[in-house]
Amino acid sequence: MTPATYDYGRAGVIGIGTPQANPTVEAEMRVLMPPAVLVAVTRLTSTADQSIDRLRDYLTHLDRALAQFDTLRPAAYGFACTGSSYLIDRDRERALIERLEARFGYPIITATDAIHAELQRSGATRIALASPYPPALADAAALFWRARGYDVAEVRRIETGSADTRSIYALGSAEARPIATALAARDVDAVLLSGTGMPSLALLADPPPGAPLLSSNLCLARSLCRQLGLAEPDPIDWHPRLAAALTPSNEGHSPQ
Repeated sequence: MTPATYDYGRAGVIGIGTPQANPTVEAEMRVLMPPAVLVAVTRLTSTADQSIDRLRDYLTHLDRALAQFDTLRPAAYGFACTGSSYLIDRDRERALIERLEARFGYPIITATDAIHAELQRSGATRIALASPYPPALADAAALFWRARGYDVAEVRRIETGSADTRSIYALGSAEARPIATALAARDVDAVLLSGTGMPSLALLADPPPGAPLLSSNLCLARSLCRQLGLAEPDPIDWHPRLAAALTPSNEGHSPQ
């Protein structure tokens, strides 16, 4: 079947799945993705009370989110929830993704797979992690990346004051800057800002000296652009869109 042509998606259609209360993914994807890409978003939903259970549900019930597209068939779908992959056995996740790809007919790229691809492309093997996760999820993240073969030199949490992962959404880039600055000064190949819910683009646009910073959303956007055969997001291109999108008090370091 010939792909449909849309007025607002001449460069292609990308699907994105974002956790139900996450206000960050859509905003950052609007900045990162080329304007000629149509970004269609579904909400990953769960009625579970505990954050850990909700995160698992987002992945194990991903079929429900994909079914929301009805007859729309994106060129690729980005699963924009990093924490889910930290909590589910890797083989089980891969079997689930492959089954859904066969059913719906397009590739599904998880945030963790996108991060892994970016680390591999850069040759990074020794990394530091910064995240706003509660302790159990932060520990799971470190175990995940060590199992993928990375030397995790340090893990630092960005405090939210709550064990509920939804508290992440109240953070801004400024809260991550002190920890990112300290980790970038370490002897590491990259600093991963893990989690799609914490805004990070203002920090990535004006990074501290030292090791390069990567975020879940940046890596996912780059993988999705490569899937479409498009140039990867470049700060030179997305700075103006970021400046227009930022609330003036959101980040003290404006992109130059």
